[in-house]
Amino acid sequence: MMKAKYVNLFTDFGFKKIFGEEASKPFLIDFLNSLLPESQIVDLTFKDKEKFGQSEGDRKAVYDIYCQNSVGEHIIVELQKAKQNYFKDRTIYYSSFPIQEQAQKGNWNYELKSVYCVGILDFKFEEDHPKTEDVIHTVQLKNQHNQVFYDKLKFVYLEMPHFNKTENQLATRLDKWLYFIKHTEDFQTIPDIFKDAIFEQAFEKAAIANYSEQERNQYAYSLKVFRDNKNTFDYAVETAFDEGRIEGEKRGEKQKAIEIAQKMKLKGFSKKDIQDVSGLSDKDLHNI
Repeated sequence: MMKAKYVNLFTDFGFKKIFGEEASKPFLIDFLNSLLPESQIVDLTFKDKEKFGQSEGDRKAVYDIYCQNSVGEHIIVELQKAKQNYFKDRTIYYSSFPIQEQAQKGNWNYELKSVYCVGILDFKFEEDHPKTEDVIHTVQLKNQHNQVFYDKLKFVYLEMPHFNKTENQLATRLDKWLYFIKHTEDFQTIPDIFKDAIFEQAFEKAAIANYSEQERNQYAYSLKVFRDNKNTFDYAVETAFDEGRIEGEKRGEKQKAIEIAQKMKLKGFSKKDIQDVSGLSDKDLHNI
């Protein structure tokens, strides 16, 4: 197996390296401008990623990336590598901090700047939309007429397992970024479609050979954590599927036995004969 030349962006280290460092701001700006065209960012400032409640006892929020653009809009970017209980609740909770911190002392008219929450998801949450293969899910507050009630709070979830475009199918800037995020680790050379200044710089930042020994060790550990977690998740999914399949087979076999018992009962067979043939319990036979 050929050794990877570039980092895996689904690791904490790789994600931070490409989007979360001061030197990486041009990549983050370009990516966010392709995702949020209504908020074209000229510059942004990284803010403290750790936010506390109103008292020391309150639960804190720790963001992957938290930044503010030059017009005061707040943007949270989260990489979510596996399903989590109450995931949507957590994103709503996280969005409350940049709203609360805009409060001003004294005479304040409650005017707020926009808050955007971007989630890059390395999993499918089919229970929410089982019949769609959408990559981008945009969520806003709407009224009963499906009209946007409040346009200053937006949640954008990118369901990466549904992004299956090939290199020849990349039509937009956002397509290129999603392809870059999903496949960077697989590249040995820079594809022609990425031959522009921003992406060439991003590939240079993603090149493992450019890291110090300490950074390479940090990445190796981050990659191990990512793979261990993914293997654990995949095993849990596979086990749940197998258990469900076995249970389904058992239910199917029992249903067949019930149908046989019902036919034998109609033909006048004794309870003992029915039980010997069907294998059903006294309780099951009583319910037939």
